Amino acid sequence: MTGVIGVLLAGGLARRMGGGDKGLSMLGGRSMLARIIERARPQVSTLIINANGDGGRFADYGLDVVPDVIGDFAGPLAGVLTGLEWTAEHAPETEWVATFATDAPFVPADLVDRLLAALKRDNAEMACAASNGRTHPVFGLWPVA
Repeated sequence: MTGVIGVLLAGGLARRMGGGDKGLSMLGGRSMLARIIERARPQVSTLIINANGDGGRFADYGLDVVPDVIGDFAGPLAGVLTGLEWTAEHAPETEWVATFATDAPFVPADLVDRLLAALKRDNAEMACAASNGRTHPVFGLWPVA
């Protein structure tokens, strides 16, 4: 999809999992990151990984790895900001950034379309996923401008 850049949020410390990269955890013989890439890639024009530390650990995925623009592992919203700033610099014609958590590999294959529809329906400035009465801003659609 043109007009949307995807940002895979992998910049956290994974404290609840004892550290390490949640996205690199294996599930059914494949990393969760590989699974989310497979789901996200058809929904966006470009994908990048937001991750801190040694970006080389993601080299096999062939995507740009961009560290947080805010230090000290500030959380997923730092990754959203990073994606927005990267997009404004590298693809200024892009209207939207779609964010995806890398530890939730079963995102709908039409998530971006659903979020775009919600934006139009509600005349909203941004949209994020929700389920069971809870909002999930790590799966969001954010305006670049």
